[in-house]
Amino acid sequence: MDRLKDKVAIITGGASGMGAAAARAFVREGAKVAIADVQIDKAQEVAAAIGDDCVAVRVDVTSGEDVQALMRTAIDRFGKLDIVYNNAGGGRRPEAGGQEAGIGRRTHEMTEQGWDDTVNLNLKAVWLGMKYALPHLIDNGGGSIVTTASVSAYMGMPGQAAYGAAKGAVVQLTRVVAVEYAEQGIRANCVAPGATLTPLLYDFPGRERDREQLEENLRGTQPIPRAGQPEDIAEAALWLASDDSSYVTGQVIVVDGGWMASARQPGGIGGTRQ
Repeated sequence: MDRLKDKVAIITGGASGMGAAAARAFVREGAKVAIADVQIDKAQEVAAAIGDDCVAVRVDVTSGEDVQALMRTAIDRFGKLDIVYNNAGGGRRPEAGGQEAGIGRRTHEMTEQGWDDTVNLNLKAVWLGMKYALPHLIDNGGGSIVTTASVSAYMGMPGQAAYGAAKGAVVQLTRVVAVEYAEQGIRANCVAPGATLTPLLYDFPGRERDREQLEENLRGTQPIPRAGQPEDIAEAALWLASDDSSYVTGQVIVVDGGWMASARQPGGIGGTRQ
């Protein structure tokens, strides 16, 4: 299988969940991948398990300096850049301890710090990934940008004022970039997951849940009677990253088992975590 043969990709938030699944899928299809994550030990474990075609880089995706260094590292290691998957996101940074969580509080109960941290992680980080990748993609003659949005961009979920607003903005940012750079051979698209069984959903500090029980609950959340898996999102991102989607740009693929198409209630799932 070689849908990404000779391609070089960066995947942020690659230490677990959707990012790790995407790294495995991209390498399986022939790519060389740099996975970026603030949790460098976990990222290194993922990279080591995948093999020599994958390297881990410690990156704070809200830092422009770190993101610029990530681009240089990937290019120094693999020679070019073809694909950027801006996947990192969530309710708070893994090292933040949950005190300023941006998910789970009503709008007037959020702190300013919680709002800023959530918007920075879910929106500013995506803009930085695009900003510092685009010159390299232009020099490369084109490429693909994929971003993890969320069904929260479209649904008014309680406790997700900052997260939902940021994900909605990510969708619009992606459309703008798609239009601005189409003539230079660069495509930009989003994957919007529904509730997906990742560690940040069932092992979120302060909101830990029994994984098996959560999976059982998710089976009844959407018409397709099973829980969403990280691999479901990874395969959608793979398609958008590959030339199989060469005529697709400025779009959002919702991967939610039919949740948004149905009248079913989320049952307190609270959206997606990368």
